[in-house]
This record gives sequence, structure tokens and C-alpha cells, in this order.
Amino acid sequence: MSSRLALSSSSPLPALSPELEHGDALSSTESLPHERKSWIDPASLPHYHHPSYTSGNAADYVKKLNYNTLMFYGVGDEDSFGFQVGKSIRFTDVSFQRDLERQGRLQATTTAELQVTKHMLNGAGMLHGGCVAYLIDNCCSTPLVVLGLIKSINGVGVTQSMNILFHAPAPLGTCLQIISTSITLGGRVMTSRCEILDKNSGRMIASAFLSKMQPAKL
Repeated sequence: MSSRLALSSSSPLPALSPELEHGDALSSTESLPHERKSWIDPASLPHYHHPSYTSGNAADYVKKLNYNTLMFYGVGDEDSFGFQVGKSIRFTDVSFQRDLERQGRLQATTTAELQVTKHMLNGAGMLHGGCVAYLIDNCCSTPLVVLGLIKSINGVGVTQSMNILFHAPAPLGTCLQIISTSITLGGRVMTSRCEILDKNSGRMIASAFLSKMQPAKL
């Protein structure tokens, strides 16, 4: 963690909802409070088992609801686009901290990993740019979900724009590490950034900024 990001003992974190820490599936009656009806409420989604959970200082229920949101909304079922890729995403860390350069504002970070497999490649045998965009759209959304859960507001939105920079190719077998961090979480618009790295070499594969928004109506 960089020196500018730290927990401030003088600025206590918002209280979390302890009743959400129990149970594999949470009903809509246990939803987090919102100013208006959420179009997707993480607490109402079915539970998906994460096979190897996860370090970080976020509460277990936050980690669980974040993964449920990714799988239900971002990945979908086995007939959905990119399912084989999406189901391979594994979170290794889900954390929050205070950004001391931004008046101690809360910031969430998620770290995910997956290995480049044959069905993720282009004709040149490298990670396909469309697959990179799919991973960014899903993984870079997760710190917004996490921050929303911590602040008891809705952090699930629809993608408005992505700005992606491609830095290096990733061949078959590369272990990708995707580090995503929240930037802003407003009433309608929210933004985040991410870096996709080769975990073993540290080489940057791609980086991106993501903008999302809350739909006005269902």
C-alpha cells in the first residue's frame, strides 16, 4: 500500500450492517438502505460459491455480495457471452482504505486473477483485445460495488464508457492480475480504474478508466 493510502484512526469508518454477515442468500427485505429503488440490489442476488476466498480488510459479507454481483450480473449463465472467461475470475483481495490526499475519502480496491487459456486468444496466439475489454468491464466495476456496500449506497451501474490502453501482449498460460480501484461514487455517475498485469513478471498488459451510471428507470 502506498504511503498516501492509509486508515485514519481519527476518522472512523462508517458502520456496517452486521445482519448481512450471515446466510448464503439474502432476501430483498434485507437489502441495504437506498434513497431510491435500486435497479440491482446485491443483497437480493443468489449466492455463488467462490472456491478460494480472499484476503483484505472488507467484511466477509461484502466480499460475498461483490462476487455474487459479478457472477449474476456481469458473467451470467453458461449460455452468456464470455462465460468461460468470467467464471475463471478469482478474487485474491478485497479491501478499503482512506485516501489521505483526497481528504480521507474512502477508496475500495479489488485484486483478481485468472490464467490466459486457449479460448481467450486471438489468431496470433495472444490475449484478445475484446477479452481484455470484457475483463475490465467486469473487474473494474467491482470496487464500486464494494464501496457502495461499505457506504450503504448502490454501487451497481451500467457502463457508460471505457478508456483502454494496451501495453503488451499476453500469451497462453500468462497469469493475469487485475487490480481495480474506485475513484468516484456519486448519485448517478461513478468511476474506477484498473491495471492488468502479468503476475509473474510484473509487466503491464493493459490499463483503463471505467465510467458507470445508474439507470434513471428500469
